[in-house]
Amino acid sequence: MSKKRIKKFILCFASILLSIPIIIPLYMMIVGSFKSLVEAARMDLKLPSKWLFENYSTVIIEGNLLRAFLNSVLIAFTSVTIIVVFSSLAAFYFARNNSKLSKYFYSVYILGLIAPLNIVPTIKLMQVLGIMGTYLSIILLFCATYIPLCAFLITGFIKTIPRELDEAAIIDGCDKFSVFFRIIFPLLSPVIATASIITFMGVWNSFILPLYFLNISTKWTMPLTVYNFFGQYSSSWNLVFADLVLTALPVMIFYIICQKYIIKSMVEGAVKG
Repeated sequence: MSKKRIKKFILCFASILLSIPIIIPLYMMIVGSFKSLVEAARMDLKLPSKWLFENYSTVIIEGNLLRAFLNSVLIAFTSVTIIVVFSSLAAFYFARNNSKLSKYFYSVYILGLIAPLNIVPTIKLMQVLGIMGTYLSIILLFCATYIPLCAFLITGFIKTIPRELDEAAIIDGCDKFSVFFRIIFPLLSPVIATASIITFMGVWNSFILPLYFLNISTKWTMPLTVYNFFGQYSSSWNLVFADLVLTALPVMIFYIICQKYIIKSMVEGAVKG
């Protein structure tokens, strides 16, 4: 066996070992969603003695999953749209302006990548503004959380775009907004796709923020519906697993469709930036 094949075999084996902590829980969740209440509570790797597909219909009806799905769609797509637009505008300013003020604001944005969210002061702020428990509150929180990351990614990508394109557009009579929306923005499709995927996955799968800031059950997102089947005195693990599968399914499909853009834009833009 050649050294190249040995190296490839070692890398594959190491990848499989590193994937075990993810594959096993995923397998338990999917298989457990078809088990009975007693079998699912054992948390083992055995296949169910009888495949109970009705667990999913029970979760959809009793867990009010359709309403939660619409809530998640509204929050996720609104947040992603706002984040992408404002991050792109900020990134264009950071990438094309070398002034001290621009560098200062960019540093502030970068601090947003590591700044922790203080739950109690934020709740008090939402109460003062009168938006606690509304869709607006959670959308604003997601925007504040992900705009720094997306601005960082898009800034690096814009820096790889030649400035000559801007100068040619200005000579043709375009102002700065026209330069951005007509020339630069169409070229950002790979990095915008990446930012959208990362943001969508983060918003859709978020559990803590909706738990604290959406205190009305009719506004719950899909991850919170697990509380319909899990409590202090009883836990229907088969229904919990089915709920988790249905919650993860949309974002998995979205990621599989768009995953090629992540590596492409990371290599072309963010790493160079």
